[in-house]
Amino acid sequence: MTDAAPVSPVDRAGLRQRIDKALTEFLANQRMWMAGVDDALTPVAEAIEAFVLGGGKRLRPAFAYWGYRGAGGVDSDPVLAALAALEFVQASALIHDDLMDRSDTRRGEPAVHRRFAARHRRSGWGGDPDGFGDAAAILLGDLCLVWSDELLHSAGLDPRTVARARPVFDEMRTEVTVGQYLDVLTQVTRDTSVERAGKVARYKSAKYTVERPLLLGAALADAPTEVRAAYSAYGLPLGEAFQLRDDVLGVFGDPTQTGKPAGDDLREGKRTYLVAAALEVADDTGRELLLAGLGDPELDEQGVARLRELITTTGALSRTEQRIVTLTEGALAALTTVDLDTEARQALVDLAIAATRRTD
Repeated sequence: MTDAAPVSPVDRAGLRQRIDKALTEFLANQRMWMAGVDDALTPVAEAIEAFVLGGGKRLRPAFAYWGYRGAGGVDSDPVLAALAALEFVQASALIHDDLMDRSDTRRGEPAVHRRFAARHRRSGWGGDPDGFGDAAAILLGDLCLVWSDELLHSAGLDPRTVARARPVFDEMRTEVTVGQYLDVLTQVTRDTSVERAGKVARYKSAKYTVERPLLLGAALADAPTEVRAAYSAYGLPLGEAFQLRDDVLGVFGDPTQTGKPAGDDLREGKRTYLVAAALEVADDTGRELLLAGLGDPELDEQGVARLRELITTTGALSRTEQRIVTLTEGALAALTTVDLDTEARQALVDLAIAATRRTD
């Protein structure tokens, strides 16, 4: 693998700024519409604006954009606006994910369900503040998913172009939803197999992070079959590598960079590849220690440190890191099998490096 480029592929072609501009304009219109319904909806608009505009790597629109360009697509603002719809799919998934995991924070700020529970308490409203926060998060997550549709259709693209992209967009959202369910199911059934962890990662995150955005861009550009096949051969392993990096950061990451408390994935009981790899080779004492701490919301810093040490000494961390390298190299090799725009090919190489070496 090569070193990351000095200029991120998310920032080339003014990509990040143009995506943020499209999101800002769309959200401003939605705020005006909601204000016309009821002033009580203003906090909803503010919360979604803060969530969508206040952070995010913009990786999914970047993969989609460079996939579009790689297939010969011509740059335009309507294309960027359509691809920005992916950020609402991401927002929906994260808002719901934080609720299901009972996470307190996201990007260093209160998770949406915590934000609205706190609003309930400050206002002295009746009923259960946490129940209100949970309901608000469900509805805001749903609203983001609805808006992903609306932005895709209202971006200004030719209806025939949108129709080509529609099946990819629909399947992507179905995949991430069933992947979320499999994740929840795996936690309660306590399935600790590497195979199950891999499937959850593939459908919950990997496919909708890389492969589907690439195929969405390819559909907008009306790419030939061989380009779409190469994108899948690149996107699937890279998406898995991206999720494995996420798993490592969920246990070993720096909270000042990840925006979440250290060891949160352990407290939430996530059966990741990293955890499954440790359980696969740990002795009885190690397995007992890991299973006892996994899913314990009261797990303190010392407990997290003990589980980190176990994961490291079993070789699970190094095994996961090596798998990230292997998957990324396989993804990059797939890009050499098809003729792509030169700039776009390099951007996809740089995106692969950025996605798998990140620290946040």
